[in-house]
Amino acid sequence: MKLKEIIKNVNVKEYINYDENTEILGISYNSKKITKGDIFVCMRGEHVDGHNFAVDAVNLGAVAIMCETKLDINVPQVIVASTEQSIAPLADAFYHSPSKDINLIGVTGTNGKTTVTHLVQRIIEASQKRCALIGTLGYKLSADSTYHEAKHTTPQAPELQRTLTLIKDKEHIENVSMEVSSHALVQNRVGGCQFNCAIFTNLTQDHLDYHVTMDRYFDAKALLFKRLKSGDKAIINIDDSYAQRFINVLSEGVKLFTYGIKKDADIKAENIKFSPKGASFTCITPENKYDVQLSMNGMFSIYNVLAALTTAYAYGLDIATSIKSLEGIKGVAGRFEVVVHEPLIIVDYAHTPDGLKNVLTAAREITPKDSSLVCVFGCGGDRDATKRPKMGAIAEELADKVIVTSDNPRSEDPQQIITDILTGFKSVNDVIVEPDRRKAIEYLRKITSKNDVVVVAGKGHEDYQILNDRTIHFDDREEVRKAFELQVK
Repeated sequence: MKLKEIIKNVNVKEYINYDENTEILGISYNSKKITKGDIFVCMRGEHVDGHNFAVDAVNLGAVAIMCETKLDINVPQVIVASTEQSIAPLADAFYHSPSKDINLIGVTGTNGKTTVTHLVQRIIEASQKRCALIGTLGYKLSADSTYHEAKHTTPQAPELQRTLTLIKDKEHIENVSMEVSSHALVQNRVGGCQFNCAIFTNLTQDHLDYHVTMDRYFDAKALLFKRLKSGDKAIINIDDSYAQRFINVLSEGVKLFTYGIKKDADIKAENIKFSPKGASFTCITPENKYDVQLSMNGMFSIYNVLAALTTAYAYGLDIATSIKSLEGIKGVAGRFEVVVHEPLIIVDYAHTPDGLKNVLTAAREITPKDSSLVCVFGCGGDRDATKRPKMGAIAEELADKVIVTSDNPRSEDPQQIITDILTGFKSVNDVIVEPDRRKAIEYLRKITSKNDVVVVAGKGHEDYQILNDRTIHFDDREEVRKAFELQVK
């Protein structure tokens, strides 16, 4: 593709050494991964600045540079105000705007994104249509296929557009269910993507190290809904305190569908019951009532299923068929995942105050009255520190026994993170502190009986732990199985 074509939707400030006919064969923002014919985009990251690697990129074969300042390089330079914001329209043009020919469903919110995308994929496939998925665990071309690994919840623009192109042109799949993170929206990783439907799960405290305030966090999430056009669909959790604010940003002609439990909604759940085998409820639609029996558990699972069923309703899919497709699902990897049965040990990705509250509340519902609910958790380093004492307070209130340990400490002192968590406890006398996460999990054998319920929270599906000087292999599920001698179903 010619340079002039790839930058057609980019707001360019200045051209240096410009040759509009320069042939561009690819896009790269990592100088170590340059291939001959690439345009190199100088991205400013948290620790490195791509402008410092532009010469290396050219030496390795880059034929053009997108940058924010003039560089001493004799190749075409496209100067923009922000490379972070400009890489998306660049990638969209290079890959010929694949999303315009896809039914693209975006799911955003603090908790529930991963599960909802998987449920939506199942429902669409149950209607005899193909649906791919893009999210935290990677991308997959069908519900029963394997994941292709991804680095972020929402990939960077070139990877995202390349994946959408593969889905559309090579696999000929017309539907995509995609997680859309707040970071991706602010950083414009989804720029150029034409969403046909946006789903809002909930909004609670998270990522305030990045967004600073809840209002800015909301503004980031709202970007997805502001981009919807007349005829597109918005699926909103009406019970959430931010619901009306999301509704208020919708453009005229966007079709609104709501779901909930506490308030009137298009799709509603009543008669909710929980048991160790799963949750059951009555699904109320404007036309009918349906009995639902899930293998998943917890109130958050009810909301996730409602979000997916409301999407089915919005698209005119058969609700009974949709419900049947979800009833056998045991959940998503690392989301309320039962790893050992005696005691019942659940691994969950909950890493926010609301997430921890939800998963412990759900676990309490299935804890026998004469048994204990035990919680093992930590908090990530280099992330919002204000949530640490809040999560400590939640663990103390909802669990009978608490082990505070490390999560992904990153560059922070693990002991300082633990100290921050402990400030949320009214009393630390009964709290067990073990910074070594493996030892914390092993310690469960000393303090649990076979009828207890344990929640190991924070990392879920992750198979690594980020330390100060390295990243090591670490999987909560593996560690639990080892500690309890492979007592799996």
